[in-house]
Amino acid sequence: MSASRYWRTVRLGLKSLALHKLRSGLTVLGIVFGVCSVIAMLSIGEGASWEAQEQIKALGSTNIIVDSVQPPENQSASAERSRVVDYGLRYKDAERIQETIPEVSVVIPVRQIEKDLWHLQRRSRGVVKGTLPYYFGLGRFELQEGRYLTDTDVETHANVGVLGSAAARDLFPFENPIGKLIRVGTDPFRVVGVLREKAAASAKDTGSEIIEETGYDFYIPLPTAQDWFGELIVKVSSGSRDMERVELHRLQIQIEGDHENLEAAVDRTASALRTMLERHHPDVDYRITVPLELLRSARATKRIFNIVLGSIAGISLLVGGIGIMNIMLASVTERTREIGVRRALGAKRKHVISQFLIETVVLSVGGGLLGIVLGIIIPQLVTAFSDMKTIITPFSLILSFGISGLVGVLFGIYPAWRAANMDPIEALRHE
Repeated sequence: MSASRYWRTVRLGLKSLALHKLRSGLTVLGIVFGVCSVIAMLSIGEGASWEAQEQIKALGSTNIIVDSVQPPENQSASAERSRVVDYGLRYKDAERIQETIPEVSVVIPVRQIEKDLWHLQRRSRGVVKGTLPYYFGLGRFELQEGRYLTDTDVETHANVGVLGSAAARDLFPFENPIGKLIRVGTDPFRVVGVLREKAAASAKDTGSEIIEETGYDFYIPLPTAQDWFGELIVKVSSGSRDMERVELHRLQIQIEGDHENLEAAVDRTASALRTMLERHHPDVDYRITVPLELLRSARATKRIFNIVLGSIAGISLLVGGIGIMNIMLASVTERTREIGVRRALGAKRKHVISQFLIETVVLSVGGGLLGIVLGIIIPQLVTAFSDMKTIITPFSLILSFGISGLVGVLFGIYPAWRAANMDPIEALRHE
């Protein structure tokens, strides 16, 4: 078909659609909302997946985290008054992991105690975390002002600490906290650093919450935490007293290796770590978190989520396609005499087919373009009004527009074929 004949067919199709503006408009709406829903749902799913992956990445893909967990049988036993429950990770575990597993770069112990933080008459709830300076080198921390803990602080058992952003706001709303004294319970500590506020405070896997920085943490040298708070934790509530003995609440393990083999090194280390802890902790009073495994799971979940959301939204496009077929079949019936005249004047079947296919493609492509515009606007509105992150990918735009065009062709083939195969004589007799 020559270019001039092609454009003449297009103009004829547009003119035919313009004769029934309302019907054509309503038919296009099915494609518009179908394309819009595909883009919007995929962007919401992409945004949710991105947030989950960023939280997991914040834990470090080359890290393995081991937390102390009170076994269920000890939880029931702790209900007994004045009973000391002994569980969790030991300093010996940290030494054993460092010495036994060759791919472990560093093992960073963490001990935490819930304590109120005071400055003058201002109070902030807090979690005191005793750790080593290496903890701040894991990439999750940014200083707002001051400094991190140093090796000298650890060696001298210094009463100094780095304060979380939320606690700093509570205790020092109108002054710089650096160099100021705060009380942990009744014990004095000097603030040497303040952490920058972070957007994400925690990450979650499918089974449990990984406790991370909340902004109310106060980081002090581990030896200082041992000196002031010991290993026995006493919790008083509702007239009862629960006592726990936990040496370490967390071990942060960093893996070293070549970039190409790093994932394999993390997997090997995680397997060796599970075997080692199973041997020395028969009560399973620990939980191992491998951020790399969580990241893989999150990516797999993202793919499944996108398929499900895309399939659900694709139903709208299917409905739109059925609407296009319906209107084109009605158009074929209404234009039977016109088709007969065209065939009698020498039009071939391919010319009739092309005319009706062009009309369906105009409906579907026009609806697809409008749907893309609406599909870009809706995620922005979702983000603005719900604070939910949405990400519009080029893939979702191309996919939805491509499907809308394909729907137009597929659902226009049968009406076009039916029109082209009409008997010209019978068509001319049609009233």
